[in-house]
Amino acid sequence: MHITTLTERPELSDPMARMPDTWPEFILNDPVGWAHFGRLAATFPDFTLVATDENAEVVARGHSVPFALAAPGRGALPPTGWDQVLMWAFSDQRRDIQPDIVSAIDITIRADYQGRGLSSAMVAAIRDNAGARGFKELIAPVRPTAKHLEPATPMREYAFRTREDGLPGDPWLRTHVRAGGVIDSIAPASMVVAGSLDQWRAWTGLPFDADGLVEVPGALVPVHCMASHDYAAYVEPNVWIRHALT
Repeated sequence: MHITTLTERPELSDPMARMPDTWPEFILNDPVGWAHFGRLAATFPDFTLVATDENAEVVARGHSVPFALAAPGRGALPPTGWDQVLMWAFSDQRRDIQPDIVSAIDITIRADYQGRGLSSAMVAAIRDNAGARGFKELIAPVRPTAKHLEPATPMREYAFRTREDGLPGDPWLRTHVRAGGVIDSIAPASMVVAGSLDQWRAWTGLPFDADGLVEVPGALVPVHCMASHDYAAYVEPNVWIRHALT
């Protein structure tokens, strides 16, 4: 396995973009992600990691972004998590503001390579890449991989649940902690997806025909359906993890 930045291997840009991801369809309709995610590789190639196998095929990708957490009006990890980091990173890049921290954004492993330890390798590569560029800390608004199995459980309860060995119960949180990360806090509104009932039916195949909470496959918490007003909204919590790089 060979992991490089996209700056080092620009010819991998198209194969990386064509690699299937594992996001639920409704998440792809988060407007912040829709507007910014596709521009990450071109805007931040130094912070885009690509893994290739012995056949030089792309088998994993990892996006991260630099931004200024210490800028006026910021300072704390935002409750709006993933969406906010993307907006800050692109705003700072556009205005040429000096970054002071790096946030992981996405790690995706090709389906046939999942379960081989590549996720841990990608976390380590993103950490090493940020540290090699002089940054002292990596943060990550993490989407716990098993949380969708119990959407009714509050994220604050789920995120701090541990096994007998003291490691997080969730496998993706556990990967980050094993890599040196520390669970910091909850980002209660990290991603927001709102749409008409017809849109939600198309995204999920569910009826969305009554007011109330709807459990959607792949969703970390229930979707709020307002059938009487013809819309539904999903507000996803993520878990902030800090990785010290010194």
